[in-house]
Amino acid sequence: MKQHANVPLNDFIEYPQEEMLSRATAFLDEAKRRHTIRSFSDRPVPKEIIEACIKTAGSAPSGANHQPWHFVAIHSQDVKQQIRAAAEQQEQAFYEGRAGEEWLDALKPLGTDADKPYLEHAPWLIAIFSQKKGGIHTEDKNTNYYVHESVGIATGFLIQALHHAGLATLTHTPKPMSFLTEICQRDKENERPYMLLIAGYPAEDATVPEHALVKKPLEEIATFL
Repeated sequence: MKQHANVPLNDFIEYPQEEMLSRATAFLDEAKRRHTIRSFSDRPVPKEIIEACIKTAGSAPSGANHQPWHFVAIHSQDVKQQIRAAAEQQEQAFYEGRAGEEWLDALKPLGTDADKPYLEHAPWLIAIFSQKKGGIHTEDKNTNYYVHESVGIATGFLIQALHHAGLATLTHTPKPMSFLTEICQRDKENERPYMLLIAGYPAEDATVPEHALVKKPLEEIATFL
């Protein structure tokens, strides 16, 4: 490697291989309990929990460590109502034909439609934005690299952190999502809405579509050479 400023890796923990397998299996079992739901309770969730999960997302690897993301955690009922109204307007057009027959057929087993009450009921919405320019300091205006990949990894960290904390989540990507830029008062020149994440406790009558429980086996998703 080329010369660069560095510090020793002193917080890595090595486990015996038996324990490694046990930990990997335990994490798999925990991950398998994560389900996408569409019925949320309005039970409050402390801000501190959301903050800790966002910090976890912020620890994700990124292109040149530029961390090209911004998370807007929304608790305000007024803002949530604005988001629901704008999202449902887009979703109405989507389900009335803009999506195309093949896409709508793919969604049928999930039971989704244009009605999104969870955007108001859930205690937290997290709007995730990607940034074209930035850097490791707030004032930096450098080009960001591998933005889509970096924000995708951070979003995965956030989803798993919320699940690990004991909350349910739903990924929501209305198209277009430009209304989030305006409602969240973000920089439309530099930032683009990436995803809207709903987080909270599941409603007592929450269900999981049988279709969503079908996961491909290892031999179909991995090749070992």
